[in-house]
Amino acid sequence: MNTTRSLSVLSRMLVREKCFLPLGAPLHTSSRNFTSSDSMPEFPSQGKANTVIRIVPQQEAWIVEWFGQYSKTLGPGLHFLVPFVHRIPYWHSLKECAIEIPQQSAITLDNVQLNLDGVLYVKIVDPYNASYGVEDPGYAVVQLAQTTMRSEVGKIALDTVFKEREQLNVAIVESINKAAEPWGMVCLRYEIRNMNMPAKVQEAMQMQVEAERRKRAAILESEGKRDAAINVAEGEKKAKILASEAEQQERVNLATGQAEAILREAQARQKALNAVADALNKAGGADAASLLVAEKYVKAFSELAKVNNTVLLPTEMGSVGSFVTQAMTIYKQITSAAGEAAPGAKNGGRGKQPPSS
Repeated sequence: MNTTRSLSVLSRMLVREKCFLPLGAPLHTSSRNFTSSDSMPEFPSQGKANTVIRIVPQQEAWIVEWFGQYSKTLGPGLHFLVPFVHRIPYWHSLKECAIEIPQQSAITLDNVQLNLDGVLYVKIVDPYNASYGVEDPGYAVVQLAQTTMRSEVGKIALDTVFKEREQLNVAIVESINKAAEPWGMVCLRYEIRNMNMPAKVQEAMQMQVEAERRKRAAILESEGKRDAAINVAEGEKKAKILASEAEQQERVNLATGQAEAILREAQARQKALNAVADALNKAGGADAASLLVAEKYVKAFSELAKVNNTVLLPTEMGSVGSFVTQAMTIYKQITSAAGEAAPGAKNGGRGKQPPSS
């Protein structure tokens, strides 16, 4: 009971002296915007006054010393300290902090000078090492980021810097984390913000880009002409093939038609000859055939007389009767010769056998 009354009296005294803010009073906060190389956060921040009762805000860590020696780290909440014995030399914000990296020059692998700046995102994970591991963690991590960026840029060529910016950022973060681990800090990410190069190099790159575009345009134009020529040639080739196939098909069709016509004509001639043969074998067929031959013989000479030509004829051909007589004689000779050849054909083509002696 006496202890509670003593604490109440001490609290009223501290409030009267304006050394301690009651629980209901708002805490004073300050925001920092890093826009230049001079505005960097202080790691660690300045110490706090020991007012016996202290409230540590969320995401903050306070370092407490006991007669100048590290005693403990205060987390968020209400804490009681012994005056003149406990001291709060450092306090840290455990939030992620953005640090602007000043512009600096770096030389690439192909000896091109670049001016780069960026933003480094760090976070304190070990307040003890951040307080006692290094004198000024903020300054140390900025210097480390600058040297690491120069080292990593020197390993790659200029074109690679633009193409692989993300890989470059990752390499810088890994290098910073290896060195910043004893300082109680971790680098979450690093972003290269601006890349500036000499004017001559920029002009040369612009000329290179324009030349590359002209080259690409020429290549595309030539490819277009080539494709057009190929298409025209393919079209002509297909047209010639189709024309030749059409001509071939036409010839095949014509030959097929001619063959069919010849076959039909031969069949018709065969039928006619069969009919003539059947007619000749009948009674009076020979006389009819003689008459038909005589008619055709006379008709041929009559057609010959219509043409203005000089034709030498035998003397016995002067009358129609002689024409008919001669035609009948020729037919009978042909008929008798055919009759004599028929028995020879039946005997194997040997003709008549002479009588044996």
